[in-house]
Amino acid sequence: MINKIVPTLRDAVAPITDGASVMVAGFGDSGLPFELLDALVEHGAKDLTVISNNAGTGTNGLAALLLAGRVRKVICSYPKSSGADVFAELYKAKRVELELVPQGTLIERMRAAGAGLGPFFTPTGYGTPIAQGKEQREYDGKGYVLEVPLHADFALVKACHADRWGNLTWRLASRGFGPVMCMAAKHAIAQVDDIVPLGAIAPESVMTPGIFIEAIVQKESGRGR
Repeated sequence: MINKIVPTLRDAVAPITDGASVMVAGFGDSGLPFELLDALVEHGAKDLTVISNNAGTGTNGLAALLLAGRVRKVICSYPKSSGADVFAELYKAKRVELELVPQGTLIERMRAAGAGLGPFFTPTGYGTPIAQGKEQREYDGKGYVLEVPLHADFALVKACHADRWGNLTWRLASRGFGPVMCMAAKHAIAQVDDIVPLGAIAPESVMTPGIFIEAIVQKESGRGR
């Protein structure tokens, strides 16, 4: 019997090891799996590479993971979004590395990884510092830069509904990066609002099939935001 439900948030993040690469869904704080990130801080894995759209705000979520000294490198598009003071201070102190990736290129690199594709050419970043050290060429009078697929060991996402097979639905901003991160990671962990019986999610309403999900955990009472 396929059952991907794990009992607690701590159990869900237990497989994450030191040195792992971890994709974290969300657009700023919208759709961010805060509870999974809290559990990861408690878990204690360190030397992590975090792949996300932002680099955390305030002192919660991604910022809490950075503040705890668990992150070696951040791969993101907007490291200096409003309230990203923790990352800024760590970066100035040379305590965290940064790989800056344009937002469209970031999600396309993840999509290529999830689809089993190889490197691809994009015009974004051609002739700029973003393209330094990468192959650049012109095609039909336009410049392009070669980008490689972006895989990860784990993905932490926030979905809406799930069944025990791991089929997911998404709500609002959580759908932006969540589905493609589940495809690009070896081990996707979904924090969900509700776990429903098999068949409660109509086939045409499944937004991410369970084949891409390794673990689902319902948000624990008292830990919601």
